Amino acid sequence: MARQNVYLDHNAASPLRPEARTALLAALDLTGNPSSVHAHGRALRDTIETGRRQVAGLAGAEPRQVVFTGSATEAITQAIVGGAKMFAASTIAVSAGDHIAAPQAANATGLPVISIGLLPDGRIDLDQLAKILAEAEGNLLVCVHWVNNETGVVQPIGRISAMVGPTRHTLLVDAVQAFGKLPLDFAASAPDMMAISGHKIGAPSGIGALLVKGHADTVRLIPGGGQEQGRRGGTEAFALIAAFGAAAEAAGNDDWTRLQGLVDTLEAGLKTLAPDVVIFGAEAERVGSVVNFAIPGLKSATAMMALDLQGLSVSSGSACSSGKVSVSHVLLAMGVAPELAECALRVSFGWNSTEEDATAFLSALETILARQKRSGQAA
Repeated sequence: MARQNVYLDHNAASPLRPEARTALLAALDLTGNPSSVHAHGRALRDTIETGRRQVAGLAGAEPRQVVFTGSATEAITQAIVGGAKMFAASTIAVSAGDHIAAPQAANATGLPVISIGLLPDGRIDLDQLAKILAEAEGNLLVCVHWVNNETGVVQPIGRISAMVGPTRHTLLVDAVQAFGKLPLDFAASAPDMMAISGHKIGAPSGIGALLVKGHADTVRLIPGGGQEQGRRGGTEAFALIAAFGAAAEAAGNDDWTRLQGLVDTLEAGLKTLAPDVVIFGAEAERVGSVVNFAIPGLKSATAMMALDLQGLSVSSGSACSSGKVSVSHVLLAMGVAPELAECALRVSFGWNSTEEDATAFLSALETILARQKRSGQAA
């Protein structure tokens, strides 16, 4: 059997869209520095501002609210480290399911950090958040994720915003996995800042953005030479910005009903192959592009290796662990037993995923389970 080439790890990074590739290559043909006032510089400035408008359109933001960064990790760090300083935060509260970038940045400030727990279904514990808000002394910087990158669970951002918004506290939302998958209306919403990423929607790696409201306009991490209206120094990566903008425009036309159909096919197949399968976050609202599951007794490290040998790329959770396969902090925060968390696999679909991808995964998994069963019987 010929080795397959099936990519099912879009939550880690989505393949480059044709529109983004075209925009990237066209921008690379331009010459100069976007801060220069001559014709070459103005052409680059126009490229950046076009990309800014396109990204703002998908985020429901005003173009001037978009601050381009080198990644979502940088955007989160700028928001937390820079925001803690600007808003004179005394404490930072981070949800236990947040991407590792958030607690790492919070710890770097040297301020006290409070972890907001998760419920067993993967949602943020709003009762605990209410208690944290009520007992806070001084200014509190609250950081929560909108869509969990491992389980796909959608957090009740509207309710969280209603809790934090009327207070004196600051709200940062990691919208990386929501951007392009859920309707965002940053300009009209309560969060003070949002972080988004390019390579999750089919742009190249190396480009992200921090969305900021006017009162957070001076939140900075890199002072530099005044680029991005003084909000992020360094010559802008205009080609990456052009590709980011093109990807954002294309993502606005994605058919998420189709991807939900792939998820439904996958979950139905999993339940047929392994009736004891556990689908994490199944009782909560989830985006229709990712399934995080565990089949008791099938370790994720073993399964990923076997799937990779058959030409299928999946993950066990976040890709930001230096290539390590480790037990998910998200699942542990949900109260999942460590021995079950060690069996977690994440299958995530994206803009170019097909029905054949889902069926290929199920076929490969069936082979792995049959081999495991034979091995157990032989033992």
